[in-house]
Amino acid sequence: MRKHSKRKSISLALSVVVASSMFVACSKVNTGAPSETGAAKTTATPSSAAGQYPITTQETLTSWEQIDTNLASFVPNLAEAPFGKRLESETGVKVKYTHPADGQSKDQFNLLIASNNLPDVIEYNWGGGGAAAYPGGPEKAITDKVILPLNDLIDKNAPNLKKLLQQDKELDKMIKTDNGTYYAFPMIRPDNGLVFRGPMIRKDWLDELNLQVPTTIDEWYTVLKAFKEKKGATAPFSALYSNELNIQDAFIGAFKTANRFYIDDQGKVKYGPTDPQFKDALALLHKWYAEGLLDKDFALNTDSKSLDTKLMSDASGATVGLLSGGMGRWMDTGKKKNPKFQLVAAPYPTLNKGECAFIGQRDFKYNPVASKAVSGDSKHAELAVKWMDYAYSPKGSMLFNFGIEGESYALDNGVPKFSEKITKDPKYNLQQMVSQYTKPNGPFLGDSRKSFNTFKEQDEAIKIWEQTDAVKHVMPLFLTPTAEESKELAKLNTAITSYKEEMFVKFVMGKEPIDKFDDYVKRIKEMGIDKVTQIYQGALDRYNKR
Repeated sequence: MRKHSKRKSISLALSVVVASSMFVACSKVNTGAPSETGAAKTTATPSSAAGQYPITTQETLTSWEQIDTNLASFVPNLAEAPFGKRLESETGVKVKYTHPADGQSKDQFNLLIASNNLPDVIEYNWGGGGAAAYPGGPEKAITDKVILPLNDLIDKNAPNLKKLLQQDKELDKMIKTDNGTYYAFPMIRPDNGLVFRGPMIRKDWLDELNLQVPTTIDEWYTVLKAFKEKKGATAPFSALYSNELNIQDAFIGAFKTANRFYIDDQGKVKYGPTDPQFKDALALLHKWYAEGLLDKDFALNTDSKSLDTKLMSDASGATVGLLSGGMGRWMDTGKKKNPKFQLVAAPYPTLNKGECAFIGQRDFKYNPVASKAVSGDSKHAELAVKWMDYAYSPKGSMLFNFGIEGESYALDNGVPKFSEKITKDPKYNLQQMVSQYTKPNGPFLGDSRKSFNTFKEQDEAIKIWEQTDAVKHVMPLFLTPTAEESKELAKLNTAITSYKEEMFVKFVMGKEPIDKFDDYVKRIKEMGIDKVTQIYQGALDRYNKR
């Protein structure tokens, strides 16, 4: 079958991406894995040795990747940003970028893969299993010649990444398939960058009402009731809704379950929404909804603007949100209107005082969501790999994390600090300014010194949100079921996730009585959840044996 027709045959299957939040362990650079690289198609090999920049080449690379929404307000293309221009001058490689329209990346990715004209590199979710953008996962993408295996290419052309993988066995284990194939260049988070989302609450309201920051479900109930009755909040607790209530299992986790797949205390994969105790979590959320404590319109908060409006208008006094794009941004805006406005982190709540939260938000060192793969069509595979490897070099890491020395940052006793040009612009906030000079997400080595925090409350938040047992219970996104397993996951998970979320909303809103929970669980079992769990368990077991 010709490659083009094969891609067309899978384009329908590409219409669904199911993200299931997923854990860790350890190995080292495997040069004995499959060595097909597509190098026979490579032309105009750059003359510079691997790891030496700028590269001497006349070739232009093509890259398909999302543009940061903050950057899009300044320039339409990454190549025009100060970051893009500096990256080109430092690497010696000219790159033509194509950016999918905001909110349409999934559809445009599908069309791209089905086309007969792939760019040299594609930055998207190349992870395994139900999380992968490509049905069948990375192994199927390699089999279909949509992307190239990278073992030989990394070994010969990416000394910076290769060194990191040799030094960090855990990372090395994460970024390859069960058969030892490297498939993408990873975004590597520093250890202090794994927790960045959690519950937050209006501290100025708590002080006014003589209440403490809540830690248990009962304390949250008392606080939210006071916000409604004494502060006039019409939606005391609200949150974003993106295919599900985006609360990172806050409140739900108090019942020792999760609104997703998770790993139990025995190391077994479980699907939280069918747990008996999930019924108790739904009953709690329904009670809060019925009493007007949970935003009546929670399912309509599909973009940040609706949540922004509720928090800034005092309709809401609590949410679950991001550290910088949430807490920092809201504090900045809120204080301009009301100097007393203050958001602080609240711990992930538990049923009993003093318990450690069962689960919460915690990422992994490698998150495949923003990883770069080399396409099977690339005629410049070696050049592409050398170009991407720059991001893992000491100099490249500084550019990706902090931007241009003397413009976006300066060294203070050897420590990079964002300049006043970035931190004190009268029109744009820190994240907007930084987006012009750095790459917020993508395949590069994150720096633990990088921080977007502008308030002490943000520094304190991380310490509070990381006090959970999430490290034991969150399932990794980078498990790699076999190609056949991945196709089955995509098929089964699509229907299961859709039905689960439909019923979740109905249970919370009271459109479906909670005593129908057993019928709902039976239906999900009929839809094949046990098979899905079995596949994930096998993938987890294989991962742990790598």
